[in-house]
Amino acid sequence: MASKLLFLLFICFQLQVFGQQDAWVYFSDKENIETSIANPTTILSEKAIDRKQRYGIKIDARDVPVNETYITALKGQDDILVLAKSKWFNAVHVRGSEASITALLDFSFVSEIIFADKTLSTTSKSERQGVFSEAASISEFVYGNTLNQVEMIQVNPLHNNDYTGSGITIAVLDGGFPNVNTIGAFQNLRDNNNLLGSYDFVSRESDVYADTQDEHGTWVLSTMAGYIENEFVGTAPDASYYLFITEDGAAENPVEESLWVEAAERADSLGVDIINTSLGYKNFDNPNYDYTDADLDGLTAYITRGATIASEKGILVVSSAGNSGESGVGAPADSEAVFSIGAVNASGVYAYFSSQGSEIQPAIKPDVSAQGLGSVVVGKTNTIQTLNGTSFSSPIMAGGLACLWQALPNLTNTELKQLVRESSSQYTTPDYLLGYGIPNFATALENGTLGIEDFTQELELVMYPNPTTNNVYFKLDASLTEINVAVFNVLGKKILERTLKNQEALDVSSFSEGIYILQISAFDKITTKKLIKINAK
Repeated sequence: MASKLLFLLFICFQLQVFGQQDAWVYFSDKENIETSIANPTTILSEKAIDRKQRYGIKIDARDVPVNETYITALKGQDDILVLAKSKWFNAVHVRGSEASITALLDFSFVSEIIFADKTLSTTSKSERQGVFSEAASISEFVYGNTLNQVEMIQVNPLHNNDYTGSGITIAVLDGGFPNVNTIGAFQNLRDNNNLLGSYDFVSRESDVYADTQDEHGTWVLSTMAGYIENEFVGTAPDASYYLFITEDGAAENPVEESLWVEAAERADSLGVDIINTSLGYKNFDNPNYDYTDADLDGLTAYITRGATIASEKGILVVSSAGNSGESGVGAPADSEAVFSIGAVNASGVYAYFSSQGSEIQPAIKPDVSAQGLGSVVVGKTNTIQTLNGTSFSSPIMAGGLACLWQALPNLTNTELKQLVRESSSQYTTPDYLLGYGIPNFATALENGTLGIEDFTQELELVMYPNPTTNNVYFKLDASLTEINVAVFNVLGKKILERTLKNQEALDVSSFSEGIYILQISAFDKITTKKLIKINAK
């Protein structure tokens, strides 16, 4: 009898939980757009403005805050909770009954409602359009326990040249950060006033240290900012950090995506250079909210679209690829604009759990890889331990990127990513396990110092048609007479190499249906493209 009662209670709980829907409500306009853009200090920090000017990124309507009057109006409705907001999307995340949410269309300023539940219809007054859819330094180290994960990507030569992340600001979007404010591993961070701020977007409070159960953020931060003399050195010990909680450990719900975007927007307004996110989304407590494999196309998931905008704003977004193996990468790692990081073991061999890319993503995923099997971290009790996950290969990489950006401050986020790809162990033979491989930051620094134009400028060419059944052609820049094309399968094996002239055909009719990687080079320039071969119908 007791078991039946528990079962009935569970069913009632399920009905109660799933009776409440999550949705994104998009607004039709913003107020004072022209005035705000003309006076950017009213909406952005000086550091954010300087970063945008340095990289030629315009300040646009997406930087203007959401109209708070609109939000107040929604909050005044019965059965409606406003849980997050996004200036980039000009939207809010709400929770309530389906009927109550749909009724919000009665407001003249609401243009569209998209339910997280894929079985419910999107409702809109018109197609969304306009701008909103545009998308004291440590100088000598004894690495101790972290030697392998630092040396693997050759960040230590940068440290030896005093590139330790100084002047670079990193926002860590994660779970809890217990004891970061007290334990010895972060004393250097605190002594140098490099802990710039924090906020818990889940609980809506500034204290990110209170939740002692979830120490995921503490582990992640330690791989970058941790320092215990002669025992532990993070990859960017002198960078500055913001700590943001966007992950709710008690539930898996799309609101976490919205909170992530909100945190990314705050990071942008604060002038953050790098975001590290060791989070990924695909499946939720309510299966109707789940993303399908096809949804992980770099264009669909809310968090993915938000991460893409963050990149457009000049932020270098670094994300763990995920721990789902053959089941594939999660969001936002599927975005072409996100630098997604896979995992290897201490010997540089693919880690069995590391999420693999596929033809679904618009670019090679993961981008690159670092040690994620047996990663060394510091926990909330200041103890050094080893853990597994791309949760740790991602911040290890993000710290290295911070040091490289300190050394090469004139690079854009896109140029920096390409420089790192080109330094990687399998740049010429990328695959869906390690991406372009394991980077060598010392090589990247050397190449970048010689001149970014020589190493990251892509060839000016057009490849067509793609997908193709038989032939693919290349329309070359006027300065080129011929190119060298090497074709690799997804396992990284070279299967063909040809020298081609302008608009000369590359015959792929004998290839099996699937995805192939083309490395195209001429003189000192090189580019990599993905080719889809399909069978004739």
